[in-house]
Amino acid sequence: HTHVAMNLLRGVADDLPLMTWLQEHIWPLENQLLSDAFVFDGSQLACAELIRSGVTCFNDMYFFPAATLRAAEEAGLRASIGLTVIDFPTAWGEGADDYLRKGQALHEEWHIRYSERSALARSLRAELNLLDEWHGNPRMSFMLAPHAPYTVSDAPLVRIRQLAEQLDIGIHMHVHETAQEVADAERQYGERPLARLDRLGLLNDRFLAVHMTQLNDAEIDMLAARGVHIAHCPESNLKLASGMTPLAKLRAHGINVGIGTDGAASNNDLDLLGETRTAALLAKGYSGDAAAVPAFDALYMATLGGARTLGLGARIGSLEPGKAADLIAIDLGQIETQPLFDPIAQIIYAAGRAQITHLWVAGRMLMNERRLMTLNEDDLLAKAQQWQDRIRSL
Repeated sequence: HTHVAMNLLRGVADDLPLMTWLQEHIWPLENQLLSDAFVFDGSQLACAELIRSGVTCFNDMYFFPAATLRAAEEAGLRASIGLTVIDFPTAWGEGADDYLRKGQALHEEWHIRYSERSALARSLRAELNLLDEWHGNPRMSFMLAPHAPYTVSDAPLVRIRQLAEQLDIGIHMHVHETAQEVADAERQYGERPLARLDRLGLLNDRFLAVHMTQLNDAEIDMLAARGVHIAHCPESNLKLASGMTPLAKLRAHGINVGIGTDGAASNNDLDLLGETRTAALLAKGYSGDAAAVPAFDALYMATLGGARTLGLGARIGSLEPGKAADLIAIDLGQIETQPLFDPIAQIIYAAGRAQITHLWVAGRMLMNERRLMTLNEDDLLAKAQQWQDRIRSL
């Protein structure tokens, strides 16, 4: 889970609680900045950071999703593109109905393009005995992405559920991120957000709930029964003082959890390896059990667990015959990770993202000895400087 375009807002509003950060700083800035160019440039900058951080696939939620899709496609990354829905207007849409219409149009446009490309690839393969670079699995997938229970009302949520069933895609949503969110929902709706979402029929094994720091035992039981997946973003939750996700309890109930970074405006980086270490250590300290999340389980959450949250567990997330060749290489021969007794423990507890040397997506090398192969770092830094100057002038 992330918001890649928000790399351009890294550091603009630090040391604030979530709703102050969001309502008094981020939303007003977005009102002045949101455009296709802002999202594309921010997404490109993030794609470079993701590659340098060893991330082969990201799950995004933001406005102008076609711009993020283009950036990911040019970078060569795999992406799950969130089709964002929110009640209020932005530069990208006039309200929930407009967001849904535009999101569905993008989904349909992409699948038409992919069908044409696949047909061409199959033809070339038949005539020239060439490998089909797509292998039947496009790098881009989609999820409907209602922002949060407090920003999307009941009628759009019902339409989102229906459209998700129609398009056969999942739903990706911030849920139970803060105590204030839960208290406000109880006042407005007479029930907690998860109960409302369940009443509206959204909670199932295609639903990805992000954050989930405010959970009681009955809700954890319900999540397990419904097969809901969770994206755990511990560093964002810590920085915004939103609360603690009860990771050990979730895992004890068999709930699938993937690791997310959230956006660089609230984290403030896209360091998945560091995020995974934080998740493992927090689970130990919060539960009082040093074995709550062993190193192997932490690695699972960052790889196959994350793939499963996106409905992509059969395609990516592990090295198995028939799966995509999404790979990274980590140099554990450096001072920071020597001597080496347990490679997995060393990756989780000692290695840093600077030790990730190579990255491939679908067999294509995107980073070689830390050098980006598909993006021009100097161009990206120049764009970042231009946006910095513009944002400072607001």
